[in-house]
This record gives sequence, structure tokens and C-alpha cells, in this order.
Amino acid sequence: MPRLHPAWLVILGGVCAALHVGKLPPAIPVLREALGISLVEAGFLLSLVQLAGMALGLPVGLAADGLGLKRTMVAGLSIVGLASMAGGFMQALPALFVLRGLEGLGFLLASMPAPGLIRRLVQHERTSAMLGVWGAYMPFATAAALLLGPAFIAAAGWPGWWQSLGLLSLGAAVLLAWRLPPDPLRTSKLQGVGWVGRLRSTLASPGPWLVALTFAVYSAQWLAVIGFLPSLYGELGLPMRWAAVATASAAAVNMAGNIASGRLLQQGVRPQALLYAGFATMGVATIVAFAPLPGQNMAVVAGVRYAAILVFSAVGGLIPGTLFSLAVRLAPGESTVSTTVGWMQQWSALGQLLGPPAMAWVATATGGWERSWWLTAGCACAGLLLAWAAGRTLRGHEA
Repeated sequence: MPRLHPAWLVILGGVCAALHVGKLPPAIPVLREALGISLVEAGFLLSLVQLAGMALGLPVGLAADGLGLKRTMVAGLSIVGLASMAGGFMQALPALFVLRGLEGLGFLLASMPAPGLIRRLVQHERTSAMLGVWGAYMPFATAAALLLGPAFIAAAGWPGWWQSLGLLSLGAAVLLAWRLPPDPLRTSKLQGVGWVGRLRSTLASPGPWLVALTFAVYSAQWLAVIGFLPSLYGELGLPMRWAAVATASAAAVNMAGNIASGRLLQQGVRPQALLYAGFATMGVATIVAFAPLPGQNMAVVAGVRYAAILVFSAVGGLIPGTLFSLAVRLAPGESTVSTTVGWMQQWSALGQLLGPPAMAWVATATGGWERSWWLTAGCACAGLLLAWAAGRTLRGHEA
């Protein structure tokens, strides 16, 4: 049996790290009962990963470019694995907060170097396709955690869920340390460019800013819609017993767009066109999903709304896969790829942090979800403008 290509091992490592982001939602009811934590405290546990990304995305990207991509990813998987293992033995909320913060740091260290590693490990003509697959690592891990978590927690409890995922990440760290080629010497020395120079080069270039802001407006609307799906089931007419499957399905179809973006980029489709398609579809789909619809048959209306959400997530998946490819292409140089991805991750985390409460505020202020599409359509319009600017910047960069 042939061994898996090292680039696929990098994607597998990213999935193992991202499982720790998605492992908490199915465990919240059990944690609240077992540890007596409030809903607000559970919310802080959920948001700590986003807070880590918002605060540390750029510094971690700088560290990855400086320390070496392989070493950084292995260290990140080790940190998230050990923190999760330790969390399974904890019964005190402060300790869980600290360990959750460490998991956020480990996740960043594991995910930031991956696009640069993939670029290094595959042939140039396959880079866009593989980066499209990489873009699916987060929705895949989210869907897997939402589907597998409830059954696993019922059988082994939340500590067993934490410890099993910790062992999985530690195993991935060992596998990557064994199978990936060592970091080139020039990566470690970065051709004499220090972190100040890499930081200045990244922040002075328009490309990193454009991909970062574009990822922010995408992640804000995607998480706002997917995150509030359980709250919308009443209006969609779906029984609550289907909550996990319906939410996981909406997250999982996002993978299709990510993978398709890589294939289309490889075939010569312009990144700008894929971003246009993604943002335009997301804007229209959320109007269908939230705006009042004609018809008295609630089952039909609910089906149309849920179908719109699936289209929103699937076609919207073109965006992250395209942005990972653009981040590699618009980075100021080889030594700033992870720094650019870190900056993009930092803004993505900001979007994830602000999107859901902004959507909740609109729904509260207007008396229902019917006008929530104002926010998502606004994000889609901003994304279209940023896509236009990114396309112009890419043409100038390549020229």
C-alpha cells in the first residue's frame, strides 16, 4: 500500500488541530451539568479560540516563518494535544479556561504554517488544487466534531472526548515529525531577514490586507448563519432531534466549495471570478433564508430556507479556498507566507467574534430574524468590493 503524500499529512494534521475548535459545542450541555458553568461561561470557552486567533495570528505567523514551518506545526499539534489531554483530568473552570487558551495557541501554531508547507511539498501546478483542499480542513473538522461528539460523549463522557482528541493530535505530531522533510536551512535563516523586516514587508503590502479583510467579511457572515441555525429551527420547521445533523450538514457542504475552488484555479479560472461567485451567492441565499417568503405551506417554506442555507455554505466555500491560494500568491515574499496567513487568520477570527453578536443585535432590534439578511448582504457587498481590489492587486503583483 503506497504511503500518503506528505502534503496530505499536513492537511490531516490541520484537521486534527481543528477538531479541538469544534469539540466544545456538543459538550456544552454536559459541561454545564457536570461543572455547573453558566451559559456566559460556556460562551467564553467557545470564544477563547477566536480570541487567541484575533490576538496572536500575526505573531504566530511571524514565529512560523522564523522557526521553520515543520517545527512550528509539530509544536502546535503537541501543545493542543497535551492541553486537551490535561483538560480531560480537570474539574475546575479556571483550569479549563487556561487550557482552552493553550489549545487556541496550539491550533494557531498548527494551522499557520500549513499553506506554506503545502506549497513547498507539491509541484507548482498542483498548488492551487491542494490549497483548495486545505481550505476544507475547518468545515470538515467542524462537521466531524458535531456528528461524532454527542455519541462519543454519551459513551465516554466529556473527559474521554477531550483525551481521545488529545491523543489523536499527539499522534499527528509524531507522524508529521517522522514523515515531513526537515525545514530547509534557508527557511530558518530567512535569507537574513529578521522579524521586523518581515512584519514591515507584510503590513506595507496591499495584498495581505486585502485577503485578510476579505476573509473577515466572509467568516463573519458564515459563522453568524451557521452558528444560529439551532435557534432558527423553530422557524424552519425542523424537529430539534435533527439539530446536530442539520447543522453538521450545513457546515460539511462548505467543503465542496473549498475543494472546487482549488480545481477551478488549477484549470485557469481567475480568483476574482470565484470570489464574485461566492459573495454574490451568499448575499442572495441569505435573503431567501431570512426574508419573508410567500406561501402558506410551512414545510415547503422551511425546505426552501434550509436549501438556501446549504447553497449559502456550499458556494460560499469557494471563498476560503481561493483566499488561501491568494495569500500564498500575494505574500510579499517566500519568507512572509505564514506571516500573511497569520494576518489573514487574525482578521478571520475578528470576523467570527463580531459576526454572530452583530446578527443577534439586528434580530433583537428588528424583532425577529426576517431582517438579519441586512447584515449578511452588507458583508457580501463589502466582499465583492474587496474581491475587485484583490483582483487588480494580483494582476499588478504578477506583472
